[in-house]
Amino acid sequence: MSEQTWKAFEVTIADRVAEVRLTGPGKGNAMGPDFWSELPVLFGQLDADPDVRAVVLTGSGKHFSYGLDLVAMGGTLATVLADGAQAGPRTEFLDSLRRLQNAITAVADCRKPVIAAVSGWCIGGGVDLISAADIRYASADARFSVREVKVGMVADVGSLARLPLILSDGHLRELALTGRDIDAARAEKIGLVNDVADDQDAVLALARATAAEIAANPPLVVHGIKAVLDHTRSAAVHDSLRYVAAWNSAFLPSKDLTEAITAVFEKRTPDFTGD
Repeated sequence: MSEQTWKAFEVTIADRVAEVRLTGPGKGNAMGPDFWSELPVLFGQLDADPDVRAVVLTGSGKHFSYGLDLVAMGGTLATVLADGAQAGPRTEFLDSLRRLQNAITAVADCRKPVIAAVSGWCIGGGVDLISAADIRYASADARFSVREVKVGMVADVGSLARLPLILSDGHLRELALTGRDIDAARAEKIGLVNDVADDQDAVLALARATAAEIAANPPLVVHGIKAVLDHTRSAAVHDSLRYVAAWNSAFLPSKDLTEAITAVFEKRTPDFTGD
């Protein structure tokens, strides 16, 4: 890899394993413009680096990620929320949304297996991100939420496309339709994570051990396993991403979305009216 300086990540490489840490700069490693622009570049470089055979993906500080940085990404939403937004602004929003989707897809498409190590909160976009990983581990304090429904949105950058390949239909619908928070024990029970470790240090150790085990295997065979496993899934994921992007470009603007975002900043419970 190049000696590039990242704004939203810290990257270290040792013993053929890359460790990628989310660093924000938003609170709780929230996903702002730097995250979305750097993520596909970073994973493109990891994919091409012959010295990398596996990747550990984790958060800095106590949490994995609070998800989309609503403040920093407000401009993207503003294009389609403007009164009377017509075809031009909606098309611009569609293009922006596809760029976000492609950033997460870069993680899924990386030929080097990605092991997510989750501690603390993993909300919204954080779940989109770990759904693109090959293996997911959590510490006992981890909390997960497909929370977009709570802020008046259909999750649109990967969760609803990839979680059907990970969870049973009923468990996915329960998470997506309620927006409820679940703990690590529940996440393991429904198959969202492979295993739960005692604490943050332990989950990182577990992820690093698995990455090292993978890195010791023949790299071309590992690439082949990923290619074969992903072959039948890719078309369904691609179709789902295109559909939800078109859906949100048409139907995302609503009074309920404005109310949800306003309620977040005013720290109150939103009052949804269906408008």
